[in-house]
Amino acid sequence: MVIPKRLPRVYCVRHGPTEWSLNGRHVSVLLGPRPSGKANCLCLGVIGSNVSRRARQTYHSRKVAKKSSLTRPLDWWGQTLFAKVLISPRQRAKRTFELLFKDDLPTFEIEENVREWTYGDYEGLWKHEVVDGCEGGESPEEVTARVDYVVEKVKDVHRAWVEDPERKADDRGGDVLIVTHGHFSRCFVARWLGLPLTHGSLFTVETGSVTIGQYYGGSLDFPILGGLNIGTV
Repeated sequence: MVIPKRLPRVYCVRHGPTEWSLNGRHVSVLLGPRPSGKANCLCLGVIGSNVSRRARQTYHSRKVAKKSSLTRPLDWWGQTLFAKVLISPRQRAKRTFELLFKDDLPTFEIEENVREWTYGDYEGLWKHEVVDGCEGGESPEEVTARVDYVVEKVKDVHRAWVEDPERKADDRGGDVLIVTHGHFSRCFVARWLGLPLTHGSLFTVETGSVTIGQYYGGSLDFPILGGLNIGTV
């Protein structure tokens, strides 16, 4: 097996700001306000929801017909190529994804397991109204199970790309993009690092930001946090 110069990464995007995310209301299954194009794209450094001309040229000049679906890079992510794109079924996540890629949407999957933590009776409440528990919602054990499923799904994509016999050492690819929500992102960081789900409370993930999971020492056995709240303003 040829050792790649750069191991694959996972880019976890929290949806763009909505009225409710800005004023601190809890929303999981409710539709709620959708992200505004301008606000979301400014947060991700993509003015007017368009990628730069340079990024488009880079994508079209580097696109390779392979077994996996490869998408063009976002401008400030450089020459990253995604092998898989997972989108939460909630409208605010879908809208953010549409704003990022506009009229050139890549192949993607609607993944139920990257949805927001289901808040149950706390749906729509402000932060100061939430006291304890999650009556009618998901338990930490239930969320841990589905976050772990997503982590393993991402690692399976990474592993398949690294072990691909047709891959060359200089190839870039195998990355995964997830468009999701705030509490899910914090839980994902914790479980990616092998920490208990409750340790997700140690991280803040801003709306419209990117979290990067990668590996240390050239080994898929050592997941680390590569970046947090990238692209926020």
